[in-house]
Amino acid sequence: MTRLITNLPALVAVQATLFLVIGLLPFTSYAMKEVEVYIKDHLFYPAEIQIPAHQKVKVTFINQDATPEEIDSFDLNREKVIFGNSRASIFVGPLKAGRYRFFGEYHPNSAVGFVQVVENLDAE
Repeated sequence: MTRLITNLPALVAVQATLFLVIGLLPFTSYAMKEVEVYIKDHLFYPAEIQIPAHQKVKVTFINQDATPEEIDSFDLNREKVIFGNSRASIFVGPLKAGRYRFFGEYHPNSAVGFVQVVENLDAE
């Protein structure tokens, strides 16, 4: 019992070091990718975005128009209203490699975009 108590400061120091090293890994190695898409004159800029396969990604839509737009995607199973002169985000993924369509429900002929999901995008 005495031996355990005398080694307690060293044990606490080792635990604290491990906590710092392991605890910081998610923030450095696994940070979530974020992409911005602008809405202007009922068009998406860029009209096609690339994201990595098998990862969750935050896509933020920034509506520079005065009118709202509803982002709709049957491929991504997402739907979100972006009010005029505002921003909102959706999360997509993890997805397999491929091309996924989204569109503006209020302007479906002009507001059309694609999410291109690419294998090994981070390696490029």
